[in-house]
Amino acid sequence: MSEIRKVVVAGGGVLGSQIAFQAAYCGFDVTIWLRSQGSIGRCQPKLDKLKNTYFEAIEKMKTVTSPVDPDWCRGIAEFGKFDADACIAATEKAYAGVKLELDLAKAVADADLVIESMAEVQEEKSAFFKMLAPLMPAKTILVTNSSSLLPSSFTKDTGRPAKYLALHFANSIWKQNIAEVMAQAETSQPSFDAVMEFASEIRMIPLPVNKEKAGYLLNSLLIPFLISGLDLVANGVSDPESVDKAWKLGTGAPRGPFEIFDVVGLTTAFNIVEKYQKVPGLLNPLLKKMMMPYNFKAQKALLKSYIDAGKLGRSSGEGFYKY
Repeated sequence: MSEIRKVVVAGGGVLGSQIAFQAAYCGFDVTIWLRSQGSIGRCQPKLDKLKNTYFEAIEKMKTVTSPVDPDWCRGIAEFGKFDADACIAATEKAYAGVKLELDLAKAVADADLVIESMAEVQEEKSAFFKMLAPLMPAKTILVTNSSSLLPSSFTKDTGRPAKYLALHFANSIWKQNIAEVMAQAETSQPSFDAVMEFASEIRMIPLPVNKEKAGYLLNSLLIPFLISGLDLVANGVSDPESVDKAWKLGTGAPRGPFEIFDVVGLTTAFNIVEKYQKVPGLLNPLLKKMMMPYNFKAQKALLKSYIDAGKLGRSSGEGFYKY
């Protein structure tokens, strides 16, 4: 067991609240630090919803007969060792146990681990780390959950380069329970090992990333796949349903790119395309000979037509598909 017991999550957004709730579900002492009373008003409903989400997931898990069933939530229980009553009790304890705090110094006074999960704005993260640095005890390990900014961008701001690294979660962590643990050049091995162990203790599958890589493991694979699928439709090569069928029937994958777009939301998809069109060398020279260059303009136009029509994905009832 790791020496981490007291965890502070900085930021109570969608993922911050999930991380806090999951850690509390697994028995850790958890505090969410929030900037303002208004932030508390936005965070508490997320915790309310998570409690009900866990309850609903546990109910569905009662009838699951295979660990690969999509209703099985690996972050809630190990297949073959499922005790519904125990899981419900852990959910209730987690909900009652997560503390919300506005005083940063008080929140981190005895923290073993601080998880930064704030907006993906470099200046704001930098300012936060500078404010946080003198408040943490020497023992505290600091991680960033940033999905697009490399941890080395903030090393000098943290005041503890050896005890600073990235810990990145997928959305819906009670089900999609991977945690990418990425070191920066000055991260110590004991800190890296402690975070790997912590991730395992909150029922994640820890994936080591031994050197910095934008996109970590998952998004380095996922984003080019999604953009390639979108490009086929944007250029009139085929339609969303056919592209999805090609991928699913040809590989056995549960979802195609357009089904994934509907889950993450078409606004997010638009932002992904906007960002990745600026990445140099997205297609290396060999690949450029094998396929047409990506038509980012056409991709954005296609996505914008859906967004302007209010077809934002599964959350709005319609995206590339109707729900």
